[in-house]
Amino acid sequence: QVQLVESGGGLVQAGGSLRLSCAASGSIFEIKPMGWYRQAPGKQRDLVATITSGDTTTYADSVKGRFTISRDNAKNTVYLQMNSLKLEDTAVYYCKAIRVRGTTSYIYWGQGTQVTVSS
Repeated sequence: QVQLVESGGGLVQAGGSLRLSCAASGSIFEIKPMGWYRQAPGKQRDLVATITSGDTTTYADSVKGRFTISRDNAKNTVYLQMNSLKLEDTAVYYCKAIRVRGTTSYIYWGQGTQVTVSS
């Protein structure tokens, strides 16, 4: 089992910055890629950024150059640094982890943290 706890969301003005954290516990040694997703009201949950155990990162086009995903393996934590925030970044942000055990993958989600960008 893996437990994910997000923090760092809040209200920020457009152009501002926030840093989200996702702390993992449980069978963390089996966690491979982790990522951040977001879901705005009435919309589907979309990929924001991912990072592999080898620190390879991917980003949605809409956040490239503004957001940075990173991980601190010593703290079992993944971060999402969000700069130059826009109104359209408003959403609930979810942390996702994939645990691989043999040939089976297990997907875990955090509870979500609200990010609201105001004008």
